[in-house]
Amino acid sequence: MKIENNHVLAPPLQDSFTPLFRPDPISPEEIIDVMKRLYDLDISSFDPQFLMKSVERRVQATDCISVENYLTGCLVNDYEEAITLYRSLRIGYSTFFRSPLTYALLEVHVLPDLIDKAKKSGRSGLRIWSAGCSAGQECWSLAMLLDQTDIPPARRVSWLIFGTDLHEPDLATARTGIYSSSELGNVRLQHLHACFTPQNEGFSVATHLRDHVEFSLFDLLDSNSTCPPSSIFGDFDLILWCNVLIYYRPAHQRQILDKLLDCLTPGGYLVTGETERWIAYSTANLHKLTSMAPIFYKNKGDL
Repeated sequence: MKIENNHVLAPPLQDSFTPLFRPDPISPEEIIDVMKRLYDLDISSFDPQFLMKSVERRVQATDCISVENYLTGCLVNDYEEAITLYRSLRIGYSTFFRSPLTYALLEVHVLPDLIDKAKKSGRSGLRIWSAGCSAGQECWSLAMLLDQTDIPPARRVSWLIFGTDLHEPDLATARTGIYSSSELGNVRLQHLHACFTPQNEGFSVATHLRDHVEFSLFDLLDSNSTCPPSSIFGDFDLILWCNVLIYYRPAHQRQILDKLLDCLTPGGYLVTGETERWIAYSTANLHKLTSMAPIFYKNKGDL
């Protein structure tokens, strides 16, 4: 600052300057760019709103004062934080028998129908895929229904469930098959006694169910695989795709659904969550079983 003739002179204007605060918030594209450019981690398929909510949770967890502070002061300098953010985008949530009405329809209509079709067609058994299985509750819920079905032994068929997810820690929990008492609130007493054994303060999935369920890491957007490699081939009688859609952009949502339909056998069923219901409704070769629950079937002529 300069004083001449008792007047304070303003400092000379600079050709350019950096404002103290950015007028616009950090965009999802900036986060995506940093993750790809610095760490070769592609998160471009995730829904922008979901992505930024995940970033905001990391802002709080790292004690940053803003998203911009997190980006410039943390994310660009810390590979471990980039990995933590990347993994947080893949954490799912599920419970046993999450949608009671859907599971009731599976028990009384869908599974008996599939078993009848398998017996009549001479198929060796049922093949089921839980696409986005989280910590395994969805797979074990289905396993309980199939194990404890009222269908006479002579009419039963073998069955195998493939559970896939992007989050390895969740898959580790699923493979372990041990859950706390509080996590089993929706499990019937009959199923609890027949399908679990007490272990410490929780319960462990019974061995006879474990022989029918396989868990593996699989990216639904993997362009090199149509179905989970662990399943060898598709041809699934039942696919569950519940509460996964919200994580992805619209173009990727359609890409995933097309992949699932390629893997679904004619006459097979697709079960979705409420978030996936609308895209299934708009798909020509899917037909709703009932308006009460998001369960759809693929006609035999819909190849």
